[in-house]
Parts: sequence; structure tokens; C-alpha cells
Amino acid sequence: MTETDTSLGYEQARDELIEVVRKLEAGGTSLEDSLALWERGEELAQVCRRWLEGARARLDSALAAREAGADGADGAREGGGGGERDA
Repeated sequence: MTETDTSLGYEQARDELIEVVRKLEAGGTSLEDSLALWERGEELAQVCRRWLEGARARLDSALAAREAGADGADGAREGGGGGERDA
């Protein structure tokens, strides 16, 4: 993967990947050019995959934190209001 690939955003990599696929599907390129396009497509797919994996990790982390916060709030409600039993 090239240095510029690490600085590509998801949308940029996706758009370039779409263009690579279009060129490959259209045909009319030499074998050498087709192989170069294929290799570039693989690099771009990897960039997209990394972005998506990072996004999934962030979502999982946020959901876990939310669930942990909800569990903590439930525990505080259950154990903290003992006055109702006395009434």
C-alpha cells in the first residue's frame, strides 16, 4: 500500500475503486494495464476495509459504553431507594 493510501478517506478510496472497476469492466486495456488496475483496486479495497473495520470498532465501543452506563444506572435505581419497602 502506498503512503497516499493511508491518507485517503473512505469516500475517496471508494470512488476511486468504483472508477477502477468501471475501467476493468469496460475492457480494451492491455494485460499489463489490467493487472495494474487490479492491483490498485485491491489496495483501495483494503483502504475501504480498514475504514469500515474502524467504524465498526467505534460503534461497538459506543454501544458497549452505553450498555455499561445503562447497567450502572439500573443498579443504582434498584439498590438506592430502600424507603419504599418501609412505607
